[in-house]
Amino acid sequence: MSKEIIVSVEPWETRVALLEEGQLVEIHHERPANERAVGNIYRGKVENVLPGMQAAFVNLGLERNAFLYVADISPRDEDGEEIVIAARASIRELLRVGQDVMVQVSKDAIGSKGARVTTHITLPGRYLVFMPGLDYVGVSRRIEDESERDRLRKLADNLRPAGTGVIVRTVAEGRDEPDLAADLQFLGRRWEKVRARYREGPGPRLLHKDLDLILRVVRDAFGPDTSRLLIDSRTDYHRVLELLDDISPELKDRVHWVDGREESLFDHHGLEEEIERALRRRVWLRSGGYLVIDHTEALTVIDVNTGKFVGTTNLADTVLRTNLEAAREIARQIRLRDIGGIIVVDFIDMNAERDRQKVLQAFGEFLKRDRTRNTVLGITELGMVEMTRKKAGPPLDEGMQKHCPYCEGRGKVLSEESAAARFRREIKGILRRSEAEALLVEVNPAVAAVLIGPGGANLQALERETGRTIFVRGSDDCHLEAMRLIRHGTRREVEGKAMPVQAGQVIELTVEEPHANNAGDGIGRVEGYVVDVEGGGKLVGRKVKVEITRTHRTFARAKVVG
Repeated sequence: MSKEIIVSVEPWETRVALLEEGQLVEIHHERPANERAVGNIYRGKVENVLPGMQAAFVNLGLERNAFLYVADISPRDEDGEEIVIAARASIRELLRVGQDVMVQVSKDAIGSKGARVTTHITLPGRYLVFMPGLDYVGVSRRIEDESERDRLRKLADNLRPAGTGVIVRTVAEGRDEPDLAADLQFLGRRWEKVRARYREGPGPRLLHKDLDLILRVVRDAFGPDTSRLLIDSRTDYHRVLELLDDISPELKDRVHWVDGREESLFDHHGLEEEIERALRRRVWLRSGGYLVIDHTEALTVIDVNTGKFVGTTNLADTVLRTNLEAAREIARQIRLRDIGGIIVVDFIDMNAERDRQKVLQAFGEFLKRDRTRNTVLGITELGMVEMTRKKAGPPLDEGMQKHCPYCEGRGKVLSEESAAARFRREIKGILRRSEAEALLVEVNPAVAAVLIGPGGANLQALERETGRTIFVRGSDDCHLEAMRLIRHGTRREVEGKAMPVQAGQVIELTVEEPHANNAGDGIGRVEGYVVDVEGGGKLVGRKVKVEITRTHRTFARAKVVG
């Protein structure tokens, strides 16, 4: 099976796509403003102990306190000393308010919930996962050959320091002792650095930060079965090669830098359309059948329908073929959307037991390709397949969308950040196809604020990248997901349209709202162009005469006259 990894790096977002047989199966994105914390190690301070929940809240120095269950407390402390924990020990016997404790984030904060943490520290390497607090040796379930499992287990057991644990990763299959030993030595040195930093002073503070998205994917997913890795950032291209120097130098010739200025890597491989489809509720199958994917608070339900597929022989054959095709696509969609927790799949009813087992077996085989731990529990009495999948972070739609303000939360639209990221790509595409010196676009005011950025920083970065002048105007009647191209041409032409007022000009306008950051001022608009009226906060709703005192690219200042 051919595998590829495609990496697109932009100032506001990094995206990584994993393809199998040319088909998108995983998409990951990371933004500077909300980098994930999973894998990070902290010296935290216990803020509250809850005996009724057998848990504690731990301050990590983040926006919200983290949650630590009693079952996630290691039998060894940060110095490797064994802690006696009774089978029914109360959280109060193990932790006290004000105590410092070394914890690792196992699940990112989601919604209003803080991160989940554990004192079972794990440090993943290329071939091994080192667990300094556990006396244990494990081998990845994906290595199915029993003789190879035994060989690797014995190697790992001989190499590990006494009283510590290791898990042999899938990529270690076929590797010899020097490879595993070098990996374990590297992880041992990293653990000693973490322990040394812990002893430097009180918490809360960060002790160890896990690799960023690109390097995590290289470490965890880029192996001998990957034919190539394409990346459009020279800087990150060299970072990838440096990491491979340490973990898999034989794979360096499979990494290729691609100039994405003419056409983005995601556009070239048709991935933007695939991502759009991954955010939809209905997924069409090639046969004409379709899936419906619905999320609830407790679980995700996936329904299979024959749709336009009527078959060619008999009903049982039509149902079986649809269910087999759906099994493959459902396994892909679960990975692509990063769906976690309880999942219930309602395949089309099958009367024959052999058909049910054939679909269940095929579904299990397709799920084996998933790097995230999952378990198929079987078929219920109602004929539905139940499964669970580890949930470590928000699913794809939660990371890219928000509840729609137009329908009061009954649906979803792109978040301002995702819409702005899309519009940046569209603007770059327009300018690649045009020789215009400048352009003016109109978007929703909330999206305009993200496109422009604090003090115009985001807009300036986009202009440096394109080498053109870009004007962005907010309009309340613009949908969050819509962008209008108002004008493109010479800078003078576009500037005249984008900035319809001049310093010294006296005009009449309606003060529409108070200034967001300075309630004393009011905001009016001329053809969508923002005018900040000094002292206009008390004049909201009134039409006033003002003199323009200063103009800027995205707004003007004015004072009331007459």
